[in-house]
Amino acid sequence: MDCVVFGATGYLGMRLVPALLSEGHRVRLLARDPSKLDDVPWRDQVEVSQGDVSDADSVRKALEGQQVLYYLVHSMMRPDFVQFDHDAACTVAEAAKAADLSRIVYVGGIIPEGQELSDHLASREEVGKLLRQSGVPTVELRAAAIIGAGSASFEMLRYLTDRLPLMVTPRWLRTCVQPIAIRDVLYYLVKSADLPAEVNRPFDIGGPDHFTYTEMIRKYAEIARLPKRLAIPVPVLSPWLSSQWVNVVTPLPRALAVSLMESLENDVVCADHDIADYIPDPDGGLTRYREAVELALSHVRDGDVHTRWWRAEAEDAPSRPLPTDPDWAGGSLYDDVRECHIAADSATAWRAVETAAVESEWSGVPWGWSLRGWLDRKSRGGTSPDAGKNRRSLEHRELHDGESLDRWLVERVEGPRFLRLRAEVRLPGRLWLELSVRPDDDGGSVLRQRAVFQPYGLAGQAFWNGLAPARKAFLAGIARDVSAIARTLADRGAELTPHGK
Repeated sequence: MDCVVFGATGYLGMRLVPALLSEGHRVRLLARDPSKLDDVPWRDQVEVSQGDVSDADSVRKALEGQQVLYYLVHSMMRPDFVQFDHDAACTVAEAAKAADLSRIVYVGGIIPEGQELSDHLASREEVGKLLRQSGVPTVELRAAAIIGAGSASFEMLRYLTDRLPLMVTPRWLRTCVQPIAIRDVLYYLVKSADLPAEVNRPFDIGGPDHFTYTEMIRKYAEIARLPKRLAIPVPVLSPWLSSQWVNVVTPLPRALAVSLMESLENDVVCADHDIADYIPDPDGGLTRYREAVELALSHVRDGDVHTRWWRAEAEDAPSRPLPTDPDWAGGSLYDDVRECHIAADSATAWRAVETAAVESEWSGVPWGWSLRGWLDRKSRGGTSPDAGKNRRSLEHRELHDGESLDRWLVERVEGPRFLRLRAEVRLPGRLWLELSVRPDDDGGSVLRQRAVFQPYGLAGQAFWNGLAPARKAFLAGIARDVSAIARTLADRGAELTPHGK
């Protein structure tokens, strides 16, 4: 089937396109800036038409010869988004009728009965109505909060919970929400292309769970292994006022935060589930909130700051952040990356990395590290009777995944080029250290160091930022240690084991 996607470079569009391609559809995209698609792995599998939904000529050109239009445009970042979205929908509706499309698929928001709507929800409802009145059969999928890294609703939930151990709970935090996992939204989007022509209506879509926004925050904290969040009810605090401090606490743009917060005045729970009469639930059922959040947080637990495009082939890829997501997407995950040259070949440099990791006595370690390690061992009942055995057990063989090295755990090793360690010291967050080696053109090698930190709330952020000088000394000390060991190995010219210091 020939499908054209408007809004292809947005959150949903970047995840929908590979899903359509995997189902064998031919895909065309309308993009204001096609260069945003240069690095996507499926770029050579799609046709890209440059243009904008507000330009009738580019819309008509993009719709020529197509069967199904996916309309994923919503302009909350613009101050005039209500008028802009209205005008764009009129332009697209007229062009879609002239192009004799067989189907329009649009994603809107759940519209509660008998409640005054926010500008955001009212605009979504109006756009859906304009498309349904176009004369082209239109399916409007109405969703509440979409759970997945990169989704504006999820990112606001994430930052509020991560950064606020104590919350005031005005009335809007006690409204009901029925979230839905991004992979279930994509499932409905793909299946909607095959609906019969007589289907021209909206459908509410949501996951199997629904609760208040406060309960969503508390459940998120539990899933993310954060301390329990305390809530203090207050009688008055408007969404607009709330959005001002949300803008301070979170990195979301102000205009986006204001629109999202105003929408929280409305209960957004599915009125029915009659979409199942046309599209059956996915195999295994719809994704529960806990699993959806765990998938969205999986990249953080892996210490993956910038998701690589190879993850696009993974089953949980839609739930993870993509390189094209906004800078504020993906949560608070900090990294410190640096490289240095080593005057030894890459094989020798790799043996030096292994040796330094086994010794685990970095010369530039932060001042409190050893004390924290000692306290951690004491709190667990003293030094383990197995202490010191790990080092001996590593003699005459290579490191392997799961190896315990004093205060570090070998999380992944890909010899002779990559080592990933996770700190096993009690910190207000989780810390990883990655060391990788590659050959240099001059016969030497390059050592790349990457420290990654996932903070637990404000204490974790203060820890990372406050220890900036110690962090720099730590990483500089690692480079010094590895370089010194590599020089020793090169000077000896001997075949040394990973414990060959």
